[in-house]
Amino acid sequence: MDTVQSFVQFFLDLGASVFLPIVIFIMAVAFGAKSGKAIRSALMVGVGFIGIGIVLGILFDNLGPAAKAMVDRLGIELSIIDVGWPASAAIAFGSDIAALVIPFGILINLILLFARVTKTINIDIWNFWHFAFVGAMVQAITGSIWLGLISAMIFASVMLFFADWTAPAVQQLLGIPGISLPHGFSTVFILPAIIVNKLIDVIPGLNKVKADPDSIKKRFGVFGEPVLQGVVIGGIIALLAYAGEGAFTSWITKVLQVSISLAAVMVLMPRMVALLMEGLIPLSEAAREFLQKRAGNREIYIGLDSAIAIGHPTSIATSLVMVPITLLLAIILPGNKVLPFGDLATIPFMVAMMVPIVRGNVVRAIITSTIVMVPTLYIMNGIAGVQSQVAHASNFDFPEGATMITSMVDGGNWLAYLFTLAANKFWIGNIIILAVLIVAWALYKRNSSAWERVAGFSENN
Repeated sequence: MDTVQSFVQFFLDLGASVFLPIVIFIMAVAFGAKSGKAIRSALMVGVGFIGIGIVLGILFDNLGPAAKAMVDRLGIELSIIDVGWPASAAIAFGSDIAALVIPFGILINLILLFARVTKTINIDIWNFWHFAFVGAMVQAITGSIWLGLISAMIFASVMLFFADWTAPAVQQLLGIPGISLPHGFSTVFILPAIIVNKLIDVIPGLNKVKADPDSIKKRFGVFGEPVLQGVVIGGIIALLAYAGEGAFTSWITKVLQVSISLAAVMVLMPRMVALLMEGLIPLSEAAREFLQKRAGNREIYIGLDSAIAIGHPTSIATSLVMVPITLLLAIILPGNKVLPFGDLATIPFMVAMMVPIVRGNVVRAIITSTIVMVPTLYIMNGIAGVQSQVAHASNFDFPEGATMITSMVDGGNWLAYLFTLAANKFWIGNIIILAVLIVAWALYKRNSSAWERVAGFSENN
């Protein structure tokens, strides 16, 4: 076990910007791309991920302190603290399952791929920790590492199904062919997003509102540009956080800095994604040619981190608006004990996969995200007990005075919560989840085009 864990840790330590180019190069060569083209493709993917990481750093560095300032200003005192995704990661990486999830996850993926069940090759190894989190929680409840691993692998399989289902809409919205997003947190929100979006479809007036980036630009001109949206939304958030705190020159400086920084995020993130796309397109073309020669018209999707979906202007704008909305919901929802704080800056990962469902419509995205946030907060309440228990066992450092903790990332994951509820009746619960997955996948295979339209794909584009 120690040898396997050390081997897995070596690849994790390389980081996405190093490991992904290696994988991309090997895959490109295997699909018949020329070595020079494969090297350039791989390096551009690495550069793109570094760029995305830098821009996300700007987002987190500005949004995190602003969110904390809003919490302090509102004087919210709730008993369960959202300490952020590090708590979930500590549970995942501190468990015995962590070393097994990557090799078994790859094995399950390859079996489903060669059996033609899935089209996705999930190379987003770092985010396998979401699968490990589910496994660790189930292990804590059942006392069995193997039962935890079974749950983790079923969860990973569900993500492959969701990734296949949403791939056409994701590719269409982002303009990146041949990809899917089997992310263990972002992708679970497609189901509630589809439900809310269908409800919006039947509301007169609201169902006719066009608010995608192109429509906003046409209506508002220069004021509809992402850079102006970033300045305005960033300025409002910063005013809510800092206005009147200390000397005028002090807080107005913070407001202006946050405004410009978030404007930079709105402009730079799509350009970083474009760099990533520049590297992925040659791989996608090589894979398509390879498969057409050997397997007819079969498609293969490259499974990536949902961070690339954050690059869409609607994702960023919606995420920024959701910060104060989430705090307001925490205050007014009856029975809520969770203080959202640590993961407010990671709301973009929650929103990322809802945006393709609503086809980039920012009004629908904000409405959908607001409605979905309500059960998410209650799920964070429900999972906090076992999450706190497992975090203690993983030697997670609790904030001073905190007795119960949670996190929006995975702590608010409805499917992860479903697995923890099913753990008490393990075989019955997991068999039901697996049966639903098999039936859903079979129905999707029978009429994939109809399912893909429901998930946001438009054949008219």
